[in-house]
Amino acid sequence: MTQNNFKAPRYWPTWLVIGLFNLWSALPWSWQYKIAQGLTVIFNLLAKRRRHIVSVNLKLCFPQWDDATRESKTDQVMFNSTLGIVESINAYRHPVESYRDRLHVSGLDILNQAKAEGRGVLLLGAHYSHLDLGGALVSLVCDPYAIYRPNNNPLLDQYIIDGRMTFMKGVIKRTDMRGIIKALKRNEVVWYPPDQDYGKQHAVFAPFFGVNAATITATTRLVKFNQSTVVMMSCYRDDSGEYHLEFSQAPAGFPSGDDTTDAQLINKALEQCINKAPTQYMWTHRRFKTQPDGRAKLYQ
Repeated sequence: MTQNNFKAPRYWPTWLVIGLFNLWSALPWSWQYKIAQGLTVIFNLLAKRRRHIVSVNLKLCFPQWDDATRESKTDQVMFNSTLGIVESINAYRHPVESYRDRLHVSGLDILNQAKAEGRGVLLLGAHYSHLDLGGALVSLVCDPYAIYRPNNNPLLDQYIIDGRMTFMKGVIKRTDMRGIIKALKRNEVVWYPPDQDYGKQHAVFAPFFGVNAATITATTRLVKFNQSTVVMMSCYRDDSGEYHLEFSQAPAGFPSGDDTTDAQLINKALEQCINKAPTQYMWTHRRFKTQPDGRAKLYQ
């Protein structure tokens, strides 16, 4: 890791956190899992606001769940979010090849066919709790580029980038549309998650699990620039600790020529991916904070 300007006292707490993270990832998986269980209890007490966001999201998206079920699912989301921290750090600090025996891949022919078309591949996936481990697992079957939003803490941002570069071919800022297009024109695979709320700008409103959600239109624009092929990707962990990486074709009719229709198609495809392991999705994000009439009060 580059340590330029990172020795100042204001970065000492971050260095401590990084050290603890690295120590956590050095332990056997069974210990990592138990520590995540213990930390989840603490986070539930200290991060009540975050837990509230999860509960609201689940209530909105899964109205068929009763209160007891939703409470249980909220517990699972909080645990998976905690475990996802060390899963990502494991991806940074351990050879990705060590996961090959625990990985089950389906639909690889779809990805290979998309690459063979020679126009670049836009690999669309959701923000899962084990986000960076998912990227590492994808690197076992191709050489992807990752789209990212820089962390507000420069030291932590450098730590994350250095970690991702151990398995990614490259990283591109979310706002660097020119860089993304150049990669697609080189017939690269670009891993792009279109499922977060970035406000009204460059977005349309489309249902996500039946709830109105600001959905970015960049996916359609990127496809149009180079006629790149879209492939859907889902990644989840089963109860035995095995990982599943599944590729599928873009929804029929995408791109349609209409931004709202395209957003609806992509959101529906993402729902199908997320429903394979609903509590491993990053429900800690305020997915519905932006609404047509302004900032929603859903999370108050």
